[in-house]
Amino acid sequence: MARVAVVTGGTRGIGRAISVALKDAGYVVAANYGHDDKAATQFSTETGILVFKFDVSDFAASAEGVKAIEAALGPVEVLVNNAGITRDATMHRMSFEHWNAVIQTNLSSCFNMSRAVIEGMRDRRFGRIVNIGSINGQAGQYGQVNYAAAKSGIHGFTKALAQEGAGRGITVNAVAPGYVDTEMVRAVPKDVLEKIVARIPVGRLGKAEDIARTVLFLVADDADFITGSTLSVNGGQHMY
Repeated sequence: MARVAVVTGGTRGIGRAISVALKDAGYVVAANYGHDDKAATQFSTETGILVFKFDVSDFAASAEGVKAIEAALGPVEVLVNNAGITRDATMHRMSFEHWNAVIQTNLSSCFNMSRAVIEGMRDRRFGRIVNIGSINGQAGQYGQVNYAAAKSGIHGFTKALAQEGAGRGITVNAVAPGYVDTEMVRAVPKDVLEKIVARIPVGRLGKAEDIARTVLFLVADDADFITGSTLSVNGGQHMY
């Protein structure tokens, strides 16, 4: 029977590519989204993937969202914590609201969603959790103390939860993308983007599909000896 996979922030950008790759690999996929109903409906129509709207930064909403997914599709055996936002500013200009929004959406969501599925995974003695980190959580980035802190926290969260899950057949890993050709990166001014690409040894931005292939590798049934790892997918920009 096909395994049920949930991808948070799963209708756009990297999340969309992960959702589609999982479906193409035979998983039953639920794509979470938070705001854009029109885009989510279009995504579902184009891909045939069911979408579920709830706020992953909210603990109770995440629990209810997982209940709705499991009622519709069955027990969640694969979780990809991909949801993320940016609210960039230097520290002396950053508001608490911008700090808190990024921490809650990018980091607390990993707890909220993992907490909602972990007991079922433990009972079934199988689970795959993949958390999407970032090169900027490894190396830091000017004007992103909130984002870098959240993504760095994801990497520590991954290592700790991996130790808890290992004896129950649950693997927990992270993927740390570099700069990927998504809507978020395309919004960067052209001259700045050119400088970024110049620092990537392979000479190009990443593609969302590069990240999706890495996730597929980590969630496979026979990837059971890989846990607590962070795989950097950044074209050699930061070798960590």
